[in-house]
Amino acid sequence: MKEIVLDTETTGLSVRDGHRIVEIGCIELDNLVPTKNIFHFYLNPERKVSEKAFEVHGYSDEFLSTKQKFAEIADDFIEFIKDKKIIIHNAEFDIGHLNNELALVGKKKINISNVIDTLELARNKFPGSGISLDALCKRFRIDNSKRMKHTALIDCELLAKVYINLIDQKEPTLNLADNNESKVSISEGSLEYFKKVIIPSEKELSDHKEFLKRNLKKNFF
Repeated sequence: MKEIVLDTETTGLSVRDGHRIVEIGCIELDNLVPTKNIFHFYLNPERKVSEKAFEVHGYSDEFLSTKQKFAEIADDFIEFIKDKKIIIHNAEFDIGHLNNELALVGKKKINISNVIDTLELARNKFPGSGISLDALCKRFRIDNSKRMKHTALIDCELLAKVYINLIDQKEPTLNLADNNESKVSISEGSLEYFKKVIIPSEKELSDHKEFLKRNLKKNFF
């Protein structure tokens, strides 16, 4: 099953105040394993970045003025997320801004039924506890030291790992097929998932059975 982990950065908090998206980051998961399929753009919001937003992500008006506008990447974005569940932390914020951008260019809005909000998952799983992305990274012992500023791709990388932990999947799903040894290694930026699985030989299975026969009769307690 393919899913999309998504994050945005904006010029400010409220769509009603005319704020726009300045960065979109998306990472594709295939059975919870990050693929190399990534969607990432900085965007010209056609307005100034608020001081508070600049403090959060550090993208200046000068830097963004040379980037593409949302209208130029809208079709590619729609195709990237098509028919996939979207994983977002605090989905109300990101979907509100994304649907505003889509509406401005005459495109169909994202259906909220296709969205999984990890903020809600965390609130239900850990009532009364900290549920920010940083708090969840700390809870699950996920290294977030690279998160000096809020940037879409880094936040997606962290959220992918948080999501896996929130749904109690400690390791990515692996298809072992019929190989004696299977290995999955995926790296894109700072994304790293690795698991090596070794299938025991017939002799090892036989030795294990003999060990159990000899030792299970003993009382170790």
